[in-house]
Amino acid sequence: MARRGGPASGPGTGGPATRGGHGRLVRRVLVAVAAVVVLALVAGAALVTVAVRAPVPDRAGRQVLPGLSGPVEVLRDARGVPHVYADTAADLFAAQGYLHAQDRFFEMDLRRHITAGRLSELVGADEAALEADAVIRTLGWRRTGEAELALLDPATIEHLEAYARGVDAWTADRSPRQLSLAYTVLGLQVPVGPVEPWTPADSVAWLKALAWDLRSNYSAELGRGLLLAEGLTDERVAQLYPDYPAEHPSIVRDGETERPVGTQGAPVPRLPATAGPALVRAADALAAVDGLTGLAGSARAGGTAEGLGSNSWVVSGQHTASGAPLLANDPHLAPASPSTWYQVGLHCRVVDDDCPYDVTGFSFSGMPGVFIGQTPDLAWGLTTLYADHTDLVVERVVGDAQERDGRLVPLQVREEVIEVAGGDPVPLRVRVGDSGPLLSDALDTLRPLAGVVDGTAQTDAQTDAQTDAGTGPDADAEVEHAVALRWTATEPGTTLDAVFAINRARSADEVVAAARLLDVPGQNIVFAETGVGGAVGYVTPSAVPVRGAGDGLTPVPGWDSAYDWQGDVPRDALPVVVDPARGWLVTANNAVLTPGGTLDTALYLGDDTDLGYRARVLEDRLAALVDRGDVTVEDMLDLQLDATSPLVVTVVPAVLAATGEVPDGTTREALDVLGSWDGDQPVDSAGAAYAAAVWVEVLARTFHDELPPALHPDGGSRWVRAVDLLLDDPDDPWWDDVTTPGVETRDDVLRAAAVAAADRLAAELGDDPAGWRWGALHTLTPTHTPLGGDAVPWPVRRLFNLPERGLAGGISTVDAASYDAADGFGVTAVPSMRMVVDLADRDASRWVDLTGVSGHPTDRYHGDQWETWASGGTFPMPATRAAVEAAATVRLELVPAD
Repeated sequence: MARRGGPASGPGTGGPATRGGHGRLVRRVLVAVAAVVVLALVAGAALVTVAVRAPVPDRAGRQVLPGLSGPVEVLRDARGVPHVYADTAADLFAAQGYLHAQDRFFEMDLRRHITAGRLSELVGADEAALEADAVIRTLGWRRTGEAELALLDPATIEHLEAYARGVDAWTADRSPRQLSLAYTVLGLQVPVGPVEPWTPADSVAWLKALAWDLRSNYSAELGRGLLLAEGLTDERVAQLYPDYPAEHPSIVRDGETERPVGTQGAPVPRLPATAGPALVRAADALAAVDGLTGLAGSARAGGTAEGLGSNSWVVSGQHTASGAPLLANDPHLAPASPSTWYQVGLHCRVVDDDCPYDVTGFSFSGMPGVFIGQTPDLAWGLTTLYADHTDLVVERVVGDAQERDGRLVPLQVREEVIEVAGGDPVPLRVRVGDSGPLLSDALDTLRPLAGVVDGTAQTDAQTDAQTDAGTGPDADAEVEHAVALRWTATEPGTTLDAVFAINRARSADEVVAAARLLDVPGQNIVFAETGVGGAVGYVTPSAVPVRGAGDGLTPVPGWDSAYDWQGDVPRDALPVVVDPARGWLVTANNAVLTPGGTLDTALYLGDDTDLGYRARVLEDRLAALVDRGDVTVEDMLDLQLDATSPLVVTVVPAVLAATGEVPDGTTREALDVLGSWDGDQPVDSAGAAYAAAVWVEVLARTFHDELPPALHPDGGSRWVRAVDLLLDDPDDPWWDDVTTPGVETRDDVLRAAAVAAADRLAAELGDDPAGWRWGALHTLTPTHTPLGGDAVPWPVRRLFNLPERGLAGGISTVDAASYDAADGFGVTAVPSMRMVVDLADRDASRWVDLTGVSGHPTDRYHGDQWETWASGGTFPMPATRAAVEAAATVRLELVPAD
């Protein structure tokens, strides 16, 4: 059982803020930040104090919110978490918009600029911003979000409009400098215009960002395609993408749900090598967007960002001390300041059909409603499903037409303009085919390959050969390859209807019905009903495509319509489990259904899930708890902090066996520490530090010589399994370093890794292995975007960021404080919040956010939960009026304009 030490700090590689979209955005504001520092020196502390304190809102007393039908009461606790009490749903969501804008408006504005492909309008002519705008416009996030409005329930539209009124009520009479210090900094470098009114489309478009960051196997599919294009055999590529381990648990057990006909097609034939450059350009487009939204960190082309996922589980009352269910959830996302979530309570004073909400939980700033939480009747949690929602489609293109079944079909072409704050507008040309937008086009406008062979145009001989084989459109045509993205999220859906339906749900059946409205992002939902004997269950909501051909694992040929999708799996065919016989359920991004079923008996959701190491630990520990028969909230909280590493039973035994003859010295002492390591990863563990260092070296020495940097292992569950299987063959070719004249074996690599890891830690942490500390390497600084990166001057970083802390946990552990093994030990993904709901007593539930509700760096509610989160603590989660009243420290009355 893992226990945390206190928060620690020390040297290390830091967090992910300097990589991906987040880190690159800081470049644009360096001059502005320097100007702020100069102003501080010239104008004096008093002037600076006024500038930094001005945006912090007054949250007490009486304030006017135009459009309300009656007074609304807001009670905040000691951490500033607001509970809203209103008589109508419209007033409730107007107040939520008002509060989100009070506390997080810059974050909201940044998000809407990102999702509309308008980031350059906010930060100026930054290369990273322009690239992100080009890719997001090519994908059409905002266009799809606007189209969704026509599909949503009228009540959802009313809630969105009320929310927008609340946002505008806060921003209407305030300049940007009064809304956030970030605007003041940006305004020293680029023009910052007046704030635009908020619209329903601004809220809905954020769903596209969520879907993108939780989109399943796009990166893994691209990685396979790139490796195959480089000439690796199917067998060697398969070694790097191993099957789900049969010994690891699935979410749904045999017999718990009817299993419909599968949707997996046959494997895809190898694509021509000439498609490789187009895949590389698609990878560049991926890199331009990933990490930008602050949800998923920065994923490289070979797989999803390590640690992106979540844990959730539910235990029925037959196993709890109270006789009522318990539910736990901790979504794993990229760390940021302010955090991803905004805690809130939304309460109709009288709950009826006209005002049906009484919900407490976690919301997103910029969107109405609660995404994870509890009501008087039930609680629910979410984890990423990892269903395969995407296919990369390699197209043969001639001019502005694509080949389809031997004939040319015109592409849709639209001309757009990216406006740039303080700079010239940039034209953008977007092409969309039958399979979706041409992602490989996205950066061409910004980075034309003038005078350089781009590799996409085939030679005349290649074109002639394809024409002779009946695969080309015209022997005289110039054929190029492009890569389109076929993605369920490019079709408008009803996900926001699902959010409100779950907020209103009063039973397990209503949760299941609400879940059917959710399209993307694909999620697992666990739920539990209130009270003794309350039902527990699980439902899979998602738009899961049916493939005509292809298995979803590698890019497919777009010129053959046999690979087109054939619609979605019927929603009522997706798995549902209510009151499983064993009385509990676990989801940890693992396989939904038992692996190994044949296509006519198993629903195919996709193969690129987490490989189940977290799920294995959770299942084993929960089995022991339920055998005891009196599971408590404290047990659930303790389980969320389990930091047991899979390396202790996979790589570590092999390393110890291969290094038995290592002579005395630092490496020998380090190996002795490793031999006594129990697999736990608290901040003060020497064994955890050395195990991680050895793991990084093993991966580098095994794979870096043959894989391009973008595909270097991140060390996640896929790589744990791949190396575990390779350990069975000491002479597998992956062990050999192709850059040396000799032929290395498994034991050569393991011995060299052990020595190199010891040398590295001795240099960084001292010569005594017993004194090494995991928390000195494995650090996190919650970092503001775009003003918190390492290139920003220290005084401003200190203002916007939170203090660095060493963290427990690691890769593929329940306490998933992950790192990218190709980039050091700095934390890249974390449990973004933790929640345990007691269905016997709503007010006995517990929660904690990574940072806090406020985005204002000088606010008392900015980062006030960070120390508690880092040490594994939680706070009470009051839900009833009496408990909210008892916890209230600040009261606000919102009143109509009249």
